[in-house]
Amino acid sequence: MTATAGSSPGAETATPRAARAEAPSALETQAPPAADMDTLSDALTETDRALSALTAGAAGTSAVERRLPPPVSVLDTSPVSTSELQLAYNKRLMLCSGRANPELAARIAAKLGVELSSVSPRTFSNGEVYCRFEDSVRGADVFIVQPTCGNAQTGLTANDALMELLVMVDAAVGGSAHRVIAVTPWYGYSRQDKKSAPREPITARLVARMLESAGIDRLLTMDLHSGQIQGFFQKPCDHMTALFMLTQYFADLGLEDLVVVAPDAGRVKLNKRFASRIGADLAILNKERPAQQVAEIGYVIGDVAGKTAVLVDDIIATAGTLKAAALAVRDAGARRIYAAATHGEFSGDAWENLAAADFEQVVVTDTLPLPPGAPDNIRVLPCADLLTSSIRQIFTDGSVSDVFGGENQLF
Repeated sequence: MTATAGSSPGAETATPRAARAEAPSALETQAPPAADMDTLSDALTETDRALSALTAGAAGTSAVERRLPPPVSVLDTSPVSTSELQLAYNKRLMLCSGRANPELAARIAAKLGVELSSVSPRTFSNGEVYCRFEDSVRGADVFIVQPTCGNAQTGLTANDALMELLVMVDAAVGGSAHRVIAVTPWYGYSRQDKKSAPREPITARLVARMLESAGIDRLLTMDLHSGQIQGFFQKPCDHMTALFMLTQYFADLGLEDLVVVAPDAGRVKLNKRFASRIGADLAILNKERPAQQVAEIGYVIGDVAGKTAVLVDDIIATAGTLKAAALAVRDAGARRIYAAATHGEFSGDAWENLAAADFEQVVVTDTLPLPPGAPDNIRVLPCADLLTSSIRQIFTDGSVSDVFGGENQLF
C-alpha cells in the first residue's frame, strides 16, 4: 500500500491493521439461515437411513439392493500424450546369396515365393573380395545363403567364401538391416573343433568369433561335425539335420538285410538313430588316423557278412575314410555297400577313391555344389525344403526344432 502525501509513517501502517481487525477471518464463517439448517438436517437424516438400509441389506434382512457406481480410474481422465509416435512394425524378409552355392539359394527363393535380392560380389585382381547390396536393406531381416565352401564354377575358394560372407554381413549391418542371419548349411573349418596336438588352433571357434564380430544375429546350419561348435557362439545357432531325408531315401529303396556301419566311434550315436529309422542292424569300424586326411581301419565290430552295408558319415571330403571302410566291410563279407553323408565336398582324390571302393550308390545332399567329373553313382538329394521351412520359422519367430519334430540334435 502506497503512503499518501503528507501522511506520517505511523498512519501508513495503522490503516491495514485496522482493516485486518475489522475483516472476518478466513476460518470464520457466518451462521447459515434457519432454512438451510433444516435442509442440512433432512439430508443427514436421509443419509443415516440409507446407511442403515445398506447395512441391513448386507445382512440379508432388507430387500434394498446395494448398488455401487462403476470404478473410475484416474488414468481414464488423463490427457493422451503427444510426446511419442506409435507405429505398427511390418516385418520384411530379404534373401540374398553369395557365390558359394547360388543354385541352392535360387531354389530356396522359389519355395519362399520371393526373388533373390540383387547383390554384386566380385573379387579384385589383387584377390580382395567386395560386395554391395543393390537394394535397400533398412529394417529388413536379411538371410544370406552362403556355405563356406569352394565353387569351381564361380572360381571361389573356401577362404574366399568365408571372407565374402563376412563382408556381406558387414554391408547388411551398415545398411541398417533389422536382423542379419547367416544361412551356412555347410560350416567350414568345422573339423578343426578341438586340439588334437599341442599348439594347434581351434579354427571352428575362430570362425564363430569372426561371424559374430561382423554382426550376425543368428546362424542357421546343418549337421555340424560336432555339437560343441554351437557353444562357440554367443548368438543363437539353429541346427538342422538331413537324417530324415537320407533315411527316407534308403527306406524307399526297399533294401533287405541292411546293416548301418559307423565309420568311427564318434559317429555311433548318429548311425544308431539312422539304423533304428530304417530297421537295420548296427556295426562299428575301429578307425585310426596316423596323419591328417589319412585313415586306417583295423577291424569291424558287428556282423556284416552277406548283408547290404550302408556307411553313414557327416561329410565326404577326399573319401579316404570311405574307401578304407568299404574295403574293410567287403573283406568282412558284405554283399553290397552304399554310402551316405550330408555334405559332399569331394575334394582332392575323392573321385578316384570312390571308384576304387566300388559303391553301389553314394548319397549326399546339395548343401555343397557338386564338383565337375562326378561319377554316375552319385545321388544328390535337395535340401531346399528343410532350409525354406527353417527360414520361415526364424522369420516368424517360430521354432526351428518343430520342423524336425524336436529331433535335430544328433550329437
